Amino acid sequence: MPRVCLLLPLLLVLLTGCSESDPEALAAPLPIEDGDSCHVCGMLIQDFPGPKGEAFLKGQETPSKFCSTLELFTFLKQPENETRLSHAYVHDIGKTTWVQPADEAFIRASEAWYVVGHERRGAMGHTLASFAERGEAEAFRDDHGGRLVTYEEIDLDLLGRLGRGELGGAGMDAHTAH
Repeated sequence: MPRVCLLLPLLLVLLTGCSESDPEALAAPLPIEDGDSCHVCGMLIQDFPGPKGEAFLKGQETPSKFCSTLELFTFLKQPENETRLSHAYVHDIGKTTWVQPADEAFIRASEAWYVVGHERRGAMGHTLASFAERGEAEAFRDDHGGRLVTYEEIDLDLLGRLGRGELGGAGMDAHTAH
């Protein structure tokens, strides 16, 4: 019996150590460079205004890059891609310009606040304005129209309505805004 008493605490420590694994480090976003093209439409990413996106699928070392947040989410919300997603990034428009978003302003897409149906245009026309802070998203909405949504509220129905211009936001298209 004494051996069991001595081995039991050791066994508990070993089992506890096995159940706690370090979270896998997430790959950082990569700079958007000249010549990078959108994974969905093939357009040159740097040629257009508005927030961009990057998505890492499980096991992928380099991200797929997107010319707009609309293109990013259209890709991510496809059933065959939703289960393969590791993580994604979007530009924080509260920390960078709309016309030329900076690589240093990427944030986790799952943690961002979004404004849809606003008057600003991205590469594919209507797009989702992305922000790290809810207050900055609300200020953008107050200035440019639209409504606030969370990552969890973005689905294919919302994206379809946004792409068809059904969510409002009369403004310039990407070609006249650029």
